[in-house]
Formats: sequence, C-alpha cells, structure tokens
Amino acid sequence: MGKIINGYIMPHPPIIVPGVGKGRELEALPTLNGIKQAVKDIAADRPTTIILSSPHAPCFSDHAYLSEAPRLSGSLANFDYPESKLDFENNLELVAAITEHARLAGISAGGLSNRVKEEYGIADSLDHGAMVPLYFIAQVIENVKLVHIATPFLSHSDLYKLGKSIAAAVAATDEQVVYVASADLSHRLTRGAPAGYHPQGRVYDEALIQLLKAADVSGILNIDPSFMETAGECGTRSIMMLLGAMDGQRIETEIYSYEGPFGVGYLVAKVHPLGMDPDSDVLGTHYKNKIVTMEQLRRDESDCVRLARQTLETYIRENRKMAMPQWIPQELLERQAGVFVSLKKDGKLRGCIGTIGPTQNNIALEITHNAISAGIHDPRFEAVREEELPELAYSVDILGKPEKIDTMAELDPKRYGVIVSQGNRRGLLLPNLEGINTPEQQVEIALQKAGIGRLEDFEMERFEVVRYH
Repeated sequence: MGKIINGYIMPHPPIIVPGVGKGRELEALPTLNGIKQAVKDIAADRPTTIILSSPHAPCFSDHAYLSEAPRLSGSLANFDYPESKLDFENNLELVAAITEHARLAGISAGGLSNRVKEEYGIADSLDHGAMVPLYFIAQVIENVKLVHIATPFLSHSDLYKLGKSIAAAVAATDEQVVYVASADLSHRLTRGAPAGYHPQGRVYDEALIQLLKAADVSGILNIDPSFMETAGECGTRSIMMLLGAMDGQRIETEIYSYEGPFGVGYLVAKVHPLGMDPDSDVLGTHYKNKIVTMEQLRRDESDCVRLARQTLETYIRENRKMAMPQWIPQELLERQAGVFVSLKKDGKLRGCIGTIGPTQNNIALEITHNAISAGIHDPRFEAVREEELPELAYSVDILGKPEKIDTMAELDPKRYGVIVSQGNRRGLLLPNLEGINTPEQQVEIALQKAGIGRLEDFEMERFEVVRYH
C-alpha cells in the first residue's frame, strides 16, 4: 500500500538559484538554509515519486491539469540559466489514478488535448514554480519519478478534495511519495514589491504561518479569498491541496524558515503526518460552517438582495420570471437608477451584470432584470446551476448620477466608481473593490474593460453607489 510520507512547502523564486541570482541569492540566506534542511529530510524519506503542485503550471478555474508527457523536463532558460535543465520520468500510472479519483470526487482533472494546448499556448515543460524546488531536490535524490500538477482556481473545499483524491490514488499503489507544495506567500511585503506594497501582506503571511503551526486546517480552509487577493499571494491553493492529501490524519508542522527579502514571503516548512485521527472531519465541519454562514446571510439580507436572489432562484428552478412581490418597498417602485447585481460563491465572483443608467421603469425591475443576467448571461462564467443556488452570496449596487471629471485626482476608489468612454466604447468599475486602492488602478481596469488604449483620448465620469447585502 502506497503512502505520502511527508509534505513540504517550498518557495519558488528563481533568484535563489545561484546560476540565476549570481550572488544575490545570498540575500535570502535563511531561505537557502531552510531549503537545505528540507531537501536533507526529503532524501531521508527515500521517496519513489515526488508529487509537486505549482501555481505557475497552467491553472484553470474548472480543471486540475496534470501533464501526461512521458518525461517531464524544463530549465530556467527564461531566467538566463539554460544549464539548469532537469528531466524526470512522469509517473503516468499515478497520474491516471489521480485523474480517476478526482473525477469520482466531482473534480475535472487530467491532461489536455493538443488542440486545447495549442489554443492556450501550453507546453509540457516544467514551469519555474516546479523547477526551483526541484533544482535543490535533484542535488540529493536521483531516479525519482515525478507527478506535476497545477493548482486550479477551485473553491477551498474542492482544492482540499483534490488533495484527498491524490492521497487515495497514492494509497492504491506501492509508491512512497513526498508531496511538495510549491508556494510563495504575499508579494506585497515592502515598497517596490512585485505586486506593490500593502500592509495586509505581512498580516496574511503571519496569520497563515500561525494556522500551519497550530495544524488548524479548518482555519486555513476558511481564509477569506478577498484576504488572499489583498495579500497578493500565490501559494495558498497549493498548501490547501497538500493538507487535503493529509486528510484524516493528525499533523504537525515544522517551520524551517520564513523571510521576505525581495518583498515576497518565502516559507520553507515540513508537514508531517502522525497517524489517523478517527475524530477528524475537516470537510464536514467546513460544510456545516458554510451552511451556518449562508443561513445568517439570508436572515440579514436587504430587500434589494432578497429580490435579486428570489428572482434568480425562481428563474433557474422554474424557468420563469417571478411576479413582482407585494412586499417590495415603494421607493424601489417609484425611482429609476442604474443597478449592478453581483454573485459570489466561496468568496469568488460568480457573475456580475449591471446598467450604468436606468433601462427599466423602476429600480425593482432593474434589479430583477440584472439578477437573471448576472446568473445566466455573464460571458465570463457558465450559467449558474440549480445546485449552486444555496451557496451564492448576493450584493446589489444602486448607482447615483454620473458626473464628469477632468483628472484622476477627483477620484477616490473607495467612494467613487468610474466610467471611461471614447466614442461608443464605455467601461465601468464599481467603487470599494478588494485590491483596487488607487485611481490609477481603477481607471486602468475600466479602460481594459472598454477596450480603450491608455494613450487614447478618453473621458471620465465618477459616480457614487449605495451597496446592499
């Protein structure tokens, strides 16, 4: 019977590889020392296969990609170090088993057709998220097979289920496996950091490390996705998959090192399983907490949100438009305004459609029209399925009248939304969005949505909203 011996969390900055850093790797000496200890322990584990999850492999929102190439090779040539080439035998038997166990858990996983690869420009070479940890591991281990898996943009619970599927697949083999979660933490620790500075970056890293030290898996699954986005991290999904692979066991975490020398959090840690825990039910507890949270949302929801929710639920479940309820406040029936309806699932956007100005006879009709559109017609997402309805959180933004402005100095992204226009092209961004902290960011995104170039002449308007939950 196969097993996962240990799990390791390792960062992936190419600069810590001497051939890339050319001396600058010494600025991350605690990280190098932590990795040295980690690979020493990996060598002592004597794995027959390494499973490595990377956030820089091809990541999708609905599919966990595993390379099916017979051999897995790559280099850091993109970082001026082509001599770093590595090559591993792909454990295709284990890849197939993971794919099947994931499918049984309701998660799409596995390889991709050549047509899809060509469409998305996907190569089977190892990305730098895999190459950096493997560069150090390859110095102490030879003749080990590899499984290379992307960290998809799934819900936290599905990432954990994917990890469970990996463990189930391993258990059905004779493999002795080390799981490596390639994971950088916040990219916003200092001024000049890759994602820009944000004080929540350091807060996020400290919170995640404390949860790992406490083996608080439920706490990690309950991390708010907006907190992750604000911190600008890239590794938590990989860590959640690793923890899922340890499901049902007591674990302890050893922190080898943590630092942020280049504005990015580098954590090196070992997650060691201590044996089965018959009282453990991480996913069950997670689902129960989610139900309690959603029930509280429903109890506290505003009239605007109640109308949006009931409209979409009726349309999806009964394939009809709901008659206007008797309880609608008179104000919503007498006023006109632009309205945006937003849907989130597990803290992630699931749909958002709105109107800059009124297109219906009153706000109530504007809400019902846009609620259906947000759930069914947002081109960025598939239509909401009936089984998803209990998991959706709604918000409704009622827009004030736009006013023209001349400069970005007249914007405040927390207070005002922005409309940019050039001819018939218009783009809008709502105010008070996670991760949007400056007028420049706000306008840049609005321009992208409108298809307007930054150097084109364009007009700006600002507006206020009243947001209902």
